[in-house]
Amino acid sequence: MPLAPTPSDVRVAYREGLGPRERAVLWSWTGFTTTFGAVRAITYTIRRGGGPFRNVSVGGVHLHHYLWGIGLLAGVGAVAVRGTDETRRHPLVGLAYGTGMALIVDEFALLLDLKDVYWERQGRVSVDVGVGLVAAGGTTFSAIPLLRRLHRNRTRLP
Repeated sequence: MPLAPTPSDVRVAYREGLGPRERAVLWSWTGFTTTFGAVRAITYTIRRGGGPFRNVSVGGVHLHHYLWGIGLLAGVGAVAVRGTDETRRHPLVGLAYGTGMALIVDEFALLLDLKDVYWERQGRVSVDVGVGLVAAGGTTFSAIPLLRRLHRNRTRLP
């Protein structure tokens, strides 16, 4: 018996062990965690002046990434208001919600103070670590039903 579940095992456990609501929650937390981690890495790279990424500006005005997050949440809100239950619970809606939230939360200091204090030494590292741990915890807890199903399926095998 392999040590780790196969992709097929995960697909079966996902389909059979999670309902539409649980899938949406899992995708939302996964989107948040992945986006937050990626945005942190990209912004640190930009700050150091390395890598392929640069700030996005239009007419000399820096476009902060919370703007894209607000756009994603507006789209999710439109689906919530107008969409069917099946549409609202689609995994991509959960993913878009989590991604949008991460883009906004990452620049919370800017939104709170209405000043660009993004790189001030006001606990930037502790905030990064704190939000990262919350994101990882939320993703883990939302995956518990899937992990339980995988465990049950593995213990039933001959």
